[in-house]
Amino acid sequence: MTRNLLTLASALALLATPATADTLKIGMITTLSGPGAGLGIDIRDGFALAVEHAGGKLGGQDTQVIEADDQQKPDVAVGLANRMVERDRVQVVTGVVWSNLALAMLPTLAGGQTFFISPNAGPSQLAGAQCNPYFFNAAYQNDQIHEAVGKHVQDEGFKKVYLMAPNYPAGKDGLAGFKRYYKGAVAGEVYTQVGQLDYAAELAQLKAAAPDAVYVFYPGGMGINFIKQYEQAGLKGAVPLFGPGFSFDQDILAAVGESALGVKNSAQWSPDLDNAANKTFVADFKAKYGRIPSMYAAQGYDTALLIDSAVKAVGGNLKDKDKLRAALASAKLQSLRGEVAFNTNHYPIHNIYLREVVKGADGAVTNKTVATVFTNHADAYVKDCPMK
Repeated sequence: MTRNLLTLASALALLATPATADTLKIGMITTLSGPGAGLGIDIRDGFALAVEHAGGKLGGQDTQVIEADDQQKPDVAVGLANRMVERDRVQVVTGVVWSNLALAMLPTLAGGQTFFISPNAGPSQLAGAQCNPYFFNAAYQNDQIHEAVGKHVQDEGFKKVYLMAPNYPAGKDGLAGFKRYYKGAVAGEVYTQVGQLDYAAELAQLKAAAPDAVYVFYPGGMGINFIKQYEQAGLKGAVPLFGPGFSFDQDILAAVGESALGVKNSAQWSPDLDNAANKTFVADFKAKYGRIPSMYAAQGYDTALLIDSAVKAVGGNLKDKDKLRAALASAKLQSLRGEVAFNTNHYPIHNIYLREVVKGADGAVTNKTVATVFTNHADAYVKDCPMK
């Protein structure tokens, strides 16, 4: 069977399981095929581990997860969102990786009064003027992660930085976040096609610009190819490379290995964060799936924890939307990254860390936390959100 057929079979099997009136139904719309599949698979697997840890009952309710592959296509994602609202009658949708898909899906989900809890996509539009009572983000606002590297690069004294990102909402947010804290010269600001895998022309332009550092945001397959080609172009070791955790996280490190050693990157989570919940998560994820978890896996797990806390707070009453929303908004989430609170725009207030790609004691290439860049960091757009 192909991956898509397997996904469909999984969804149909779940639908065949009768749901009781008290069943919590969650739509897991994520990317399970194509170059971005690793991100969606990690979100799905992290979420599934949290449900398993909860004995299959988030918030004490029998929990049914209906899984579907958005194929990284907005039209497919919107169709799936409509199906989840109209046919499957889910109370919550999660799983979405990409900001353009999140923006496309929200009108359908909010129109159906279905809570949309993002485990990754955190577009600036939904943090600011277009914030929505039915949208929550359990991970970050896009800019926040990039802001941390912008501050680090500024503090380190780099004067001329070359910037690259895919041409979609999260790419624009990413470079805006970096520039919010980096005040030096921009040697070039290049937006490439989403899904682009050959960067030979762009790397030639980068070399010609002669920057003293490079900052890139390329998640998934884009990041794997860029990092390999950066080294092949003779730039590794010659021009320091920086990025957000999305570009140097475990999903990418497993493919690029030592090509990424020494790169500084930022994230709200790291596998070495020293708290009991995170240690258990990392150990159990490795035991269950045979790989080190990525930040996407941790975000999937944290999303399940947020749903669990809110459903518990309303005593399993899933019909009272206002109470469930209030429970989500007021949550002091005991996440894998410590306590996280939510701002009035339903985005997290949390710490952002600087990490370095290192080789662990077991020889695996992974990230090590080296500093806390921001403490209890709020996003830059909350002032524009009309929700109070």
